Amino acid sequence: MPTPLPPLSLLETRVLGTLVEKERTVPDSYPLSLNALVSGCNQKTSRQPLMEASDAEVQAAIDQLKTYNLVIETSGARVPRYSHNLERVLQVPTQAGALLAILMLRGPQTAGELRINCERLHRFADISAVEAFLHELAARPAGALVVELARLPGARENRWAHTLAGDAPPAPVADAKPAEVTPLHADVARLEAELRALKVLVAKLCSHVGLATPPD
Repeated sequence: MPTPLPPLSLLETRVLGTLVEKERTVPDSYPLSLNALVSGCNQKTSRQPLMEASDAEVQAAIDQLKTYNLVIETSGARVPRYSHNLERVLQVPTQAGALLAILMLRGPQTAGELRINCERLHRFADISAVEAFLHELAARPAGALVVELARLPGARENRWAHTLAGDAPPAPVADAKPAEVTPLHADVARLEAELRALKVLVAKLCSHVGLATPPD
């Protein structure tokens, strides 16, 4: 049984989702360099929320994911390259990995939306096939990886969200328009990444001078 992971930050899930996506959509460029990974995290299409993560922030997220074995660094090339280890660590099939990646990249979605958005990663035969994998991920003995959300007013289908950032997605901001919420999410992601980058820097400095690393 896989060991439960601690909650990931928004940027960490963006990095992980981008690696899964690019492995299947641009295999000739995979594993990804840091520059390619930053571009993938910050791209303006197929991402919700949008973000403007820096090289240092993405590198800090990579370093943290490496401690969980979710990201592997390939050495021996001109520049380091990175690949994901999602399916092996979580012990899920590639179809489930595709669903998790799209949820990490685009946020909560219905089964129908997931089927459409997963098209380039994995082609599901129908919505029932998507739902079958979602229910399997939700009932996973080692801990749910997705959760079915309450139906929004006027909606015909329930949405699903991943739980890699915690047991439940953040509550929606009341009366806020999408254009207003997106910058807030981006700010939170940037602050989380900056904090992790500072922790990595402090750990390196403490190691250099022979001091114990401060507890989190």
